[in-house]
Amino acid sequence: MTEIRGLYTLWLREVKRYLRDRIRIVSSFVQPLLWLVIFGTGIRFSVSIAHVSPQQFIFPGIVGQTLLFTSMFMGISVIWDREFGFLKEILVAPISGVSIFLGKMFGDSTDAVIQGILIFLLGLLLGIRLTAVMFLEMLPIMLLTTFGLVSLGLTIASFIENLESFGAIQSFVNLPLFFLSGALFPVNGVYAVNIPDWLRIVSNFNPLTYSVDALRTIVLGGAWQSVYPFYLDLLVVCGFDICMIVIGTISFNRRK
Repeated sequence: MTEIRGLYTLWLREVKRYLRDRIRIVSSFVQPLLWLVIFGTGIRFSVSIAHVSPQQFIFPGIVGQTLLFTSMFMGISVIWDREFGFLKEILVAPISGVSIFLGKMFGDSTDAVIQGILIFLLGLLLGIRLTAVMFLEMLPIMLLTTFGLVSLGLTIASFIENLESFGAIQSFVNLPLFFLSGALFPVNGVYAVNIPDWLRIVSNFNPLTYSVDALRTIVLGGAWQSVYPFYLDLLVVCGFDICMIVIGTISFNRRK
């Protein structure tokens, strides 16, 4: 019971801290809005899918982007906790390092999923064709995606001592994952026209590629010829989650 109570307390702390930061929640709408409106309009000249608007096509990618950027940013909480001494307090608490890592990971993942839900609502306001069934089908994919990405962010943060270095490393990791995922344009499959072979190969090793493909399959339905089988998307995302949780737990405990 002590382990469960400790895990729950850390989860609740991360969620409360996120919900109280209203400025960050509101400002997080700006970037996805710009991508959907500006890039979504421009992409019509490079991608053409029957009965699918540019905003409809790009929307799953923007959800993936939001999950990626939010999840990775959550790793900064480790640095804040270290600077303010909170990390020392939880490390000497009578709970295991695994529970500490999972508590922070689940809390940050919840925050990232909340952010993704807000982007779903933004899509409705922009007139993108979305349904309650789509939302319920996307939610598990979004949650699974955040597990691995948050664990990656926490792992990186556990080796970094200051906020400035984390910001630089975060951008170095985020941008390749985002642009090589097919979030903005197809990088594989029948819709990928004039895409270099090296880009196709690299995208196959990007876990976000499979998450975006699964989300796009749900949103576009039969209009989208999925690059990978849906079960493969799920297997890769789950495999990435397991690997990053194990690596994150080990690295987090070793840095204490």
